[in-house]
Amino acid sequence: MVNKAWRIIPRPLLETVLNNHAQHHRVHQPLILHGPRGVGKTTLIVERLLGEWNKGPHLSGYIDFAESIKDHHPRYNQSFPWASWSNCLPPTLSNCRTQLEDTLESMVEKGVKLGTISSHQIFTTLNKWHSLNTALRRVIQDNSGVKNAVLDKVSGSVLWDRAVFALSARCNAKEIDEVLGLSEKRKGLSMEEASYFRESIVALRLAKEVIKVQQGWRANAIAFLNQKGGFSRPLAHSCTNWPCLLLELLSQAAEIDHFQPKLVINNIDVLRNATLDDDSLVCASMYHDSLIWRIIALGANERCLPVILITSDSYYSYRAYMDFGFPDIFISREWMVVAEVLGPNPRHLFELYALKQSNYYQKMAGDKASTFEDIVDAYLAYLQITVVNPAMDKALGLLQKFAIDAWSGKISKDKLRFGAPWRHPPKTDDHNLCLEWARVQLMDFVQSFVNTEFGINYLADCSLEIFDDPSIVALLEVGLLYAQRDPSFIRPISRGIQRCLVRWLVQQRIRMSYLNLLQCLWQRIIRGRSYRHLMLEAGYK
Repeated sequence: MVNKAWRIIPRPLLETVLNNHAQHHRVHQPLILHGPRGVGKTTLIVERLLGEWNKGPHLSGYIDFAESIKDHHPRYNQSFPWASWSNCLPPTLSNCRTQLEDTLESMVEKGVKLGTISSHQIFTTLNKWHSLNTALRRVIQDNSGVKNAVLDKVSGSVLWDRAVFALSARCNAKEIDEVLGLSEKRKGLSMEEASYFRESIVALRLAKEVIKVQQGWRANAIAFLNQKGGFSRPLAHSCTNWPCLLLELLSQAAEIDHFQPKLVINNIDVLRNATLDDDSLVCASMYHDSLIWRIIALGANERCLPVILITSDSYYSYRAYMDFGFPDIFISREWMVVAEVLGPNPRHLFELYALKQSNYYQKMAGDKASTFEDIVDAYLAYLQITVVNPAMDKALGLLQKFAIDAWSGKISKDKLRFGAPWRHPPKTDDHNLCLEWARVQLMDFVQSFVNTEFGINYLADCSLEIFDDPSIVALLEVGLLYAQRDPSFIRPISRGIQRCLVRWLVQQRIRMSYLNLLQCLWQRIIRGRSYRHLMLEAGYK
């Protein structure tokens, strides 16, 4: 879940998050793109990303449940409402259901055209969740008139084959060829190959008819539920059986560089508030909950095609966590780890994603099951070794030079005023002694920076003299800190660099000799820096 998106996350970073999620052929969790109205969520998806998600092996189904609200939708030359969609006349549930099913059916048909979804796969997936024999006998009897006595003695797979054959006799062959594009693009196909594709399309229609038959058996129970009120998970699931079967078929058929479907649902909150106009369906809130719960279950148990839900309803930023019973079920877990450990930095996110996808990391991990946190730790180690440690060595060199310059008289007495923690450099130009002094000074500064929660307001109390501190100047020069003007704070360039500074401090303490550790302790107690009076103001942490 990407909540509070446009208040804390730069758009390039958010775009990277969405692209990373969408480029996977299967994922564990849906992603909820949540933010205030009017900040450009739809614009970002539709105008900037959706085109890329339909190129090459990628295929994206886009559904906007608010599209049928004609008085408030740009498709009908209107403008989106500033307030919630709940202030508009809601669409009907049957209309939303049709949008969802039509989009998913067209995506599955494209999967059939690519040869990734077959009649056997449809049967296997359907048979996994539904008892088919009775419904198949009904379909066969309705289409061919074969008596039940004959059908009772055959297996489910034979029933399926007979039902496909019976239904194909009733289907319009020309219509099926148009769906598959056989008449124009596939003239070079053999008879067997064309028959294979036709059978898959007929099998898809058979699956829909079987589920329709089974739902008809529950019609009275659903009507009674709507009349009396209450909740029934089995009845709610019976209404979402068809779209969820299509989602599972698409997820199973997904294959990198060949067929990578993804689903984008805009204004998912409109579905939750739709009006019931068909007594064969459960109420909209139950339908909505069943759909999302089953998407979550598919991702958690078997992995699902990428699903991105777009909404401005604050229900999805908090209460949805509780309603679905698992606060980490959405993609928020990984996003929150990145935000907490590395901060909203586009370069960190890009490099982290590159590491996650790299063959090098896969080799290092071997056959071990690695969590996302392991990858973040590996990236922090990379930052430590390649970025922070070399920069800190350079900063130590700058402080060493400061000590030598102070001994030779090149440093102004104003910068060595009474009480300054750096006032007493070694009275020699010995490089080793100056380097140890520089190390103690830098450790003292980093510790004081930790105590200020990594935020110094250098204009508070007219404290520009803080720039006399050679440690802060050195860290600014090597690029680990930056001084922003409004508000006037000095911070690490990212939260990831901040964590690496703390690791550097710990590493230095571990490596120090007992004598040097005493010198460091003396510095902290007697001459130590304290910039707590310059901490960030409340609200800017």
